[in-house]
Amino acid sequence: MWDLNPYYLMTIVVIACGGIPKGYDEGGFSASTGLKSFQHDFGLDSSLWKNDPSGLADRKANISSFGVLGAAFGAIIAVGICDRLGRLRCWQIFATWWMTGLLMQIFSSGILGLMLFARIWGGLGAGGLTVVAPLYLSEIAPAKSRGTVFSMYMVALLTFLTLGFFINYAANATMASTRMQYRLVMAIPLIPVGIAFLLSFTLNDTPRWLMSKDRSEDALQALSRLRGAKAEDLGQEYEEIQVHIREKEHALAGTPIWALVKEVATTPSYRERFLLGVAMQTIAQWSGGNGITYYIPEIFKYAGVVGQNTSLITSGAYGIVKLVFTMIFTWGLVDVFGRRPCFTVGLFLQCITHIYMAVYMSIFSDGSNKSASDAAIASVFVYAVGWSVGLCTVQMLIGTEIYPTRIRNVCYATNMAIHWFFQFAVVRVTPNMFVSLHVWGAYVFWACVCGAGLVLLWLWVPETKGVPMERMEELFAGRWFMGWRAKVDLTTTDPVVLEKRVSYERGTSCNVERA
Repeated sequence: MWDLNPYYLMTIVVIACGGIPKGYDEGGFSASTGLKSFQHDFGLDSSLWKNDPSGLADRKANISSFGVLGAAFGAIIAVGICDRLGRLRCWQIFATWWMTGLLMQIFSSGILGLMLFARIWGGLGAGGLTVVAPLYLSEIAPAKSRGTVFSMYMVALLTFLTLGFFINYAANATMASTRMQYRLVMAIPLIPVGIAFLLSFTLNDTPRWLMSKDRSEDALQALSRLRGAKAEDLGQEYEEIQVHIREKEHALAGTPIWALVKEVATTPSYRERFLLGVAMQTIAQWSGGNGITYYIPEIFKYAGVVGQNTSLITSGAYGIVKLVFTMIFTWGLVDVFGRRPCFTVGLFLQCITHIYMAVYMSIFSDGSNKSASDAAIASVFVYAVGWSVGLCTVQMLIGTEIYPTRIRNVCYATNMAIHWFFQFAVVRVTPNMFVSLHVWGAYVFWACVCGAGLVLLWLWVPETKGVPMERMEELFAGRWFMGWRAKVDLTTTDPVVLEKRVSYERGTSCNVERA
C-alpha cells in the first residue's frame, strides 16, 4: 500500500488554494467595504444617504455581489474548456483571470464603474476555480479519503475568509484612512495564490484526464507520483481508471455538450442526480449562509456588538469557528460518520438559530435586553457550526461524487453556476431584505428554507461515504424519496451482479438495496 508523500501533499495544497479567491472575497473584501477609506472613495458613507437607505443598500449590494455574478459565468465557461484543456491548465487560466481582476479592483481608485467591471472580471476567474479545483482534488483522491482531500479546498477557503476579517481589523486600527488602506487589504491574497500558481507548473494533470486523452504513460506516471509508489504496484487502481475511461470514451464518441445536456434531461438516473445537485445548491444558498457571511459585521452589530473594531474582531472569531469546525468535518466527520449525518445536524442548527434571531430581532433589536443580546451573539456562532459541518461543504462534495464521468463536468459545472447565481441573488438582496423586512423577516425566510430543506434532503440524499465514483449509479435505482435507504454492496464478486451494475448505466436494472 502506498503512503502519503510530499508531492501528493503539495498537489493538494496548491490546488486547494483555488478556494482562496472565494474565501477572501467573503471575508476580506466584504469587510473592506466597511473601511472608512473604501466608503469615502466609493460613496458608501451613510451620511450621504440619510434620506435614501435603500439607495445605500443597493450600492453596497452591487459592489459586493457583482463579483459573485461574474463567478456564475466563470463556472459556465469552465464547462466548455475543462475537458478540452485539462484540469491543471484550466486551474492556471482561471487563477490568472482572477489575479488580473483583483489588480483592477485594487487600482480602481474610487471609479465605481471600473470597480464593478473588475468585480465581474475577477469573479469569472474565481467561479472557474470553484469548478476546476474540486474536480481536480476529487479525481486524484482514493475513495476512502475523497471527502478529506476534497474538503481541503474548503479549509483553504475558510482560512482566508477568517484572515480577511483580522486583516481588516489590523488595517482599520493601525493605518490612516487612505486608499493605501483598502488597497493593501485587497492585495493580500495575491501572495498565496501567486505562489501556488508558480508551483502549479511542477504538477501533472489528473490521471483520469490524462487517460481520457489517450496519454496512458503520462497517466501512469502521474498516478505513480501521487501515490509515491512504483507503477507495478498500482495495477488495480490504474486498471479501474483505465476501464472506466474506456467505457466513457466509447459512450461519448462524437457527443457534443448539448447532446449530453439532452441526455441528462431524458435519462431518469442522470436527471435525478442533476436535480439533487441543484436542490442542494439552492437550499445551501437560500438558507442564509453567504448572505450572513458577506454582511457578518453588520449582523453582529444588530445582535448587540458595539464598535467597528469590535465587530471586525467578532467577525474574525466567527470565521475561526467556521474554519475549526470545517477542519473537524474534513478530518473526522465526513469520512467517518458520513455525509448525511453532517448535513442533517448542520441544517437543524441553522434552523433553530434562525428562529431565535427572528424572535430577537423582532422584540429586542433595540439592545434593551443584554441577556437576549448575548444569546443572539452566541446563536450566530452556533449557526457557524451548523453551516460548517453541513451545507458549507457537503453539497459540493456530493456534487463531485454522484455524477458518472460521462456527465460529471457538465453537471457539476452547471451546479456551480447555479450556486453562484443564487449566491449573487442572496448577496444582492440581503441588504434590501434587512431594510424592507426589518431584519427579523429575513431570518423567518431563512428558517423556512432550512426547515423545508431538512425534510427534503433527508429523504432524498443517499449516503456516498466510501462508495467508489464508478459505483454511484447504484444509489439512484429506486424512488427519489427513498434515497435515505440506498446502499451499495461493496463485497460481492458475483459476475452476474456486476453485469447488472454495468447494465444499469445503460438504462436497465442493477443490484442495489433500495426500497
